[in-house]
Amino acid sequence: MKNKDFYIIAHNIRSLYNVGTFFRTADALGVDQLFLTGYTGKPPRKEISKVALGAEETVPWKYYKNVSSLITKLKKEGVKIIALEKTKSAIDYLDFKAEFPLALLLGNEVKGVSSALLKKADQTISLPMKGQKESLNVGVAMAVAAYQIEHQR
Repeated sequence: MKNKDFYIIAHNIRSLYNVGTFFRTADALGVDQLFLTGYTGKPPRKEISKVALGAEETVPWKYYKNVSSLITKLKKEGVKIIALEKTKSAIDYLDFKAEFPLALLLGNEVKGVSSALLKKADQTISLPMKGQKESLNVGVAMAVAAYQIEHQR
């Protein structure tokens, strides 16, 4: 049987409330590991707990300062790195065919996933935006994309 592991990588997330959302959504989806990287805040923090509602105690997580070394490690283990970012070459998340093991890479709330990290990703997916804003809140975007990926697991 193939390894169906599903990971989330949250890089340089400034809002602890978004981190709490990642924990809560990861719990709902049964994500195998949440990786917090760069300057992303980590438990224990009351702001994370306020949103996570205890999921920070049940979801397996690890902190890595250097996201590039984490991505290199995961790729050596056969994990596909899928960036969630709006780019010209991004695939609509509904057209994306997931291959596991897979890690969904999320970037900073304002700057998104850096071009250097996009080059390390195996693919980039995006959510279509029909209104005036270019993106959703990173916690909401993660939930939408992660539910679609989980549906394929």
